[in-house]
Amino acid sequence: MTRILAIDTSSAWCSVALSLNDRAPSTRHQKVSAGASQLLLPWVEELLSETSSELTSLDAIAVGIGPGAFTGVRLGIAVVQGLATAARLPVLPVASLDAIASQLVTKPSFITTGSQSFVIAVDARMGEVYWAQYGFALNQLPQRLGDIYLTTPELVDLQNVDYLAGSAIVEFGDRLFASIENPFSSGQLDPDIGVSAEGVLACAQTMWNKGLQQDIHSLEPLYIRNKVAFTSAEQSLKNV
Repeated sequence: MTRILAIDTSSAWCSVALSLNDRAPSTRHQKVSAGASQLLLPWVEELLSETSSELTSLDAIAVGIGPGAFTGVRLGIAVVQGLATAARLPVLPVASLDAIASQLVTKPSFITTGSQSFVIAVDARMGEVYWAQYGFALNQLPQRLGDIYLTTPELVDLQNVDYLAGSAIVEFGDRLFASIENPFSSGQLDPDIGVSAEGVLACAQTMWNKGLQQDIHSLEPLYIRNKVAFTSAEQSLKNV
């Protein structure tokens, strides 16, 4: 029984979800490009009001920490830092590809394939792809197998993988299939799925059950493209 607010602005979508115990999540999810900063806090207030809830009554706040759009990731983290500090709540940081994976495995189009392994591959701009491989068993959340990588499309490892999902499919097409002899059939692809607060929420609920919540002061963006910015720890060393 958990009460979690989830926020994601790591893509071109502004997304908020509120889960109260066993009730279906209340959500807001809209493509806004650069307008997320205008919607995020009003949406949080709307969801709390609609459910007659107070921020201080929640158990935790979850946030998508990237990888993703630099400005969007920073926006989401900054808002969560403010909310969590004010309400004295712990945070649950969720990687964007993990959130996408948790959404994918609930889709009927994926379930009917019986896939037990898959790759999430997301356009990272600059001719590169964020990607990670996952294992899956029915009625469980997917498990990431290793790290999230940033490579050219040709270096995405699709060996022994049943399914591929993410925006990199449309962006790079056949370049993604360089590691395998036969490209996937259309039934093994989901080019449209993206990150949302519902995916962040699904991961966050599992993290909460495992006691993986964190103090707000440890919250950091997940930067896969090195040195786009320095983490707090790196900044401290840099200033020594």
